Amino acid sequence: MSKQNTATPKLNLNHLYAAAICLTGIGLFALFNRAVFIHYTTSTWVWVYALAGAAVVLTIFTFQLPPQGNGLSLDSSVYLACIFVFGPSFSLTVLLVASAVIFLIERKTVWWKHLINFAVYSIINASASYTFAALGGVRGPLMDNHLAAYAGGMAIYFIMNTLLIVLYYYVLHNENLYETLKGMLKDTIIAYLSTLVLSLVLTILLYHNHIFGLALFLCLSILLSYSFKQMFTMYRDIEERANRDPRTGLFNHSYFEVVLEEEMRKSRSTGSSLSLAMIDIDDFKKYNDHFGHLKGDGLIVFLAELLKKECGGAEMVVSRYGGEEFTLLMPSYDTDQAKDFLDRLRKTLNNSPFDGTEIFPQGCLSFSAGIAGYRSDIHDKSELVEHADQALYYAKKQGKNMVHIYGHQSLLEQDIDFSQDVRDIEQQLNLFMYKDMETFKHSKRVFRYAMDISELLKLDSLTKRQFTLGALIHDIGKLEIPWGILNKKEKLTPEEWEMVKWHVTWGKQMAMTNDKFKDLAAYIELHHERYDGRGYPHGFKGEEIPKLCRMLTIIDSFDAMTTERPYQPTKSVEEAIVELRACAGSQFDPGLTEFFISYIESRHLRTKEAAV
Repeated sequence: MSKQNTATPKLNLNHLYAAAICLTGIGLFALFNRAVFIHYTTSTWVWVYALAGAAVVLTIFTFQLPPQGNGLSLDSSVYLACIFVFGPSFSLTVLLVASAVIFLIERKTVWWKHLINFAVYSIINASASYTFAALGGVRGPLMDNHLAAYAGGMAIYFIMNTLLIVLYYYVLHNENLYETLKGMLKDTIIAYLSTLVLSLVLTILLYHNHIFGLALFLCLSILLSYSFKQMFTMYRDIEERANRDPRTGLFNHSYFEVVLEEEMRKSRSTGSSLSLAMIDIDDFKKYNDHFGHLKGDGLIVFLAELLKKECGGAEMVVSRYGGEEFTLLMPSYDTDQAKDFLDRLRKTLNNSPFDGTEIFPQGCLSFSAGIAGYRSDIHDKSELVEHADQALYYAKKQGKNMVHIYGHQSLLEQDIDFSQDVRDIEQQLNLFMYKDMETFKHSKRVFRYAMDISELLKLDSLTKRQFTLGALIHDIGKLEIPWGILNKKEKLTPEEWEMVKWHVTWGKQMAMTNDKFKDLAAYIELHHERYDGRGYPHGFKGEEIPKLCRMLTIIDSFDAMTTERPYQPTKSVEEAIVELRACAGSQFDPGLTEFFISYIESRHLRTKEAAV
């Protein structure tokens, strides 16, 4: 049976669940056992002690199953065999004696954990006994004509065991009910089936071979438990090798990606802080070129050892991201706490002697680091990595040997950087002036709409930068579309339309080649997704599409409707508003649509008043 890795309950709901399990288990024990053990003969007590001893031994030989390490023991086969051969009251007496022995052996475990385990076993045993009897099962030898009763009893034992454990983790640890159930079934079903089959084997051995049969079964079960334990050890060893970078001993890139996704899920569900830091050794190429790759590898290992030492006491996941880059995944750290830790680490490295540091511009070992904090509007792990990478890029640009938090430039620096980014994007958009002037004008208009909307939404400066620049560059992929298709007056053919749809993917690829504009890729790629999931390129729906990408879709469509285009008629502002409302809930986010319409109506009214 599965073993719970219990923790002290903290919430009233946890106490109530534990109390309900205990009361139910004790009540069923009393109902099915009725203290008949008082009248047992000496020979019966010998069987009780023998079977209880077997259950205790198998409990001690609990083993873990890959991949999650869920604990399992084969003692359930003893209790099931007792039900089939001797009946429910005898089985529960064996459970009582075995639980008392385990309580004496494991005295370091708090008493209420033992009580919960006893209650859970009592519920499962009572349920299996009732089902076995209800399906016509008769205690004694294994009978071919009662196979349905054996199967029913074993099935209920398995189902009740699984449900009680899953509910335990759901109530006490706030685990996802479906995911926990799926994980348990996936990881343990084969071992459970082995336990159930062993119970039938023990039933035959007990009835026909008595104590010798029990001894034979116990030897077989211990060997199986040992084999499972060795298999788990081997699995963990292989897993450890697969997850570690062979040179530094740190976790590798692949493992980092898996853990990052898991920690983001935890942070999203609990609201706890999560920071990601990316570290890059300053001027590593210069050191590598001067002293050779062997010495360069030594420098990488030196920093890795320092990271292990300094991060060992904290619950951080330290990984080698690639080359001379490392990542620190920092659960429960906000960005300010992460920066304090990284600054202390940076100063420790600065003061660490290492051969050849005289060639560095600063005369010592140093690294630059970028930190990004997880936010609820970050939907994909690559976005958080990109934020940390952008912050690292900024730290390098400011002179290296420093730690920078994503989005923490001064307001003046942000304005200067924003103006420069706009100029850089406009230089690329100027290519449209000879190929498709309308796309150039459209991009500028969408940018101005986005500037107004960002003020109304009261976006922070960093989000405002991403949204407005994303609006400006959103159609950059159309540079890859042939001139004849972009300027065609007639309706596009299906093949031509498919080519036009590729502009979002091409635009994303273009943005990803420039470190400054990687964080705009989502606006380029997703501005043709639809709220109902019928858009392209991915068919995302609802809140799978980031909020501001949903807003950009509305702005883009409104401007397309109200501006002359070669392959569609032009609408007035009023007609476009009617169209927006008609498509709210299908193509557009309904709430954002009404927000945008309010803005357009107010803007349109001011324009009319100004004209009058």
